[in-house]
Amino acid sequence: MAYFEVKGITKFFGGLAAVNDVNFQVEQGEIYGLIGPNGSGKTTIFNCINAYFPLTKGEIYFEGKKISGLKTHQICKRGVGRTFQVVKPLKRMTVLDNVIASAFLHTRIKSEAVDLAEKTIEFCELTQYKDKLAKSLPIASRKRLEIARALATKPKLLLLDETAAGLNPSELDEAIALIKKMRDSGITIIIVEHIMKVIMTISNRILAINHGMVIAEGSPTEVAGNHEVITAYLGEDYSAQS
Repeated sequence: MAYFEVKGITKFFGGLAAVNDVNFQVEQGEIYGLIGPNGSGKTTIFNCINAYFPLTKGEIYFEGKKISGLKTHQICKRGVGRTFQVVKPLKRMTVLDNVIASAFLHTRIKSEAVDLAEKTIEFCELTQYKDKLAKSLPIASRKRLEIARALATKPKLLLLDETAAGLNPSELDEAIALIKKMRDSGITIIIVEHIMKVIMTISNRILAINHGMVIAEGSPTEVAGNHEVITAYLGEDYSAQS
C-alpha cells in the first residue's frame, strides 16, 4: 500500500460536487504537486484530507491506516500537518509563542514545547523575529511562521497550501529552498501552488484537476504538455493553436 492514498474522495456542497471521485497516491519522501485553475477543488481536497470538511464519499489512508472519519486533531497527531492559503497567526502573540502553541500537540511539558519551538524557528530561519509580535512580520516571514507552526506538530506528511503566494523573486527562491530542506529532513510534501516556477522546480509528480476532477497526472514535463491542462489554464483558443 502507498504511504498516502486517496480513494474516490467526493465532496458535495448542496448539489455542487467541489471534488468528484479523486484518486491519487503519494510515496514517502515525495514532493507531490497539486495544480488546477482557481475554484478547481485543490484546497477542498486539503480540507477533506485533514477533516476540516467531512467527506461525502471516499476513503483516505496514511501509513496503511484509514484516517478518513477521524477528527482534525487526531489526523494531526497521526502525523499529517498543513498550512493555510490565508495565514492567520495569533497576531498579538510573539513568533515563539505561536510556535509553542503548536508544539503542545505532543507534550504537556512547557520546557519541551519551548525547546521544540526554538529548534523549529531556527530551522525556518526566523530566529531574528522570535520575540516579535506575529502581526509585525512582513508577508514572507508570516508565510514562514505558518510553516513553522505546522512543523512544530511534527508532521510526517505536510500539506502546503500556496506557500509562495505574494512573494517576490528572491523570496520565491528562499521558499523553494525551505521546501526542499523540509523534504530532505524526511517530510513528505503535498503542495498546492499556482506559481509554476515553484511547482515545476520541486515536484516529483503532479496531479492536475479541473472542476473537481482529475485531468492529468505525471512528471512536471508530462503534465505541463498535457492538452487538457493547457486548455484548463489557457482556454480552448490557445490550446487549438499549440
